Amino acid sequence: MSDRVDRIEHALRDAFSPTHLLVKDQSHLHAGHAGAQDGRGHFEVQIVSDVFSDLSTIKRHRAIYEALGDMMTTDIHALQIKARSTSEAA
Repeated sequence: MSDRVDRIEHALRDAFSPTHLLVKDQSHLHAGHAGAQDGRGHFEVQIVSDVFSDLSTIKRHRAIYEALGDMMTTDIHALQIKARSTSEAA
């Protein structure tokens, strides 16, 4: 598992205490892509947390971006997010 994946997982676990979290590095699928030339990666995040219960999709995504902080400009070029509340995952 890459260091970036570990750092993303750590930040999201700290912020949301998820019941489910999966982070996939998909950078290899975007090799040669203009946006990948700066060394930042492409990732997919699947996360389930009670924190998302009363949040719209856009607010969930914004909360995730905030939790990832500087990684959004230093390590992450693209982020595919599937964020659900615990009740939606049941």
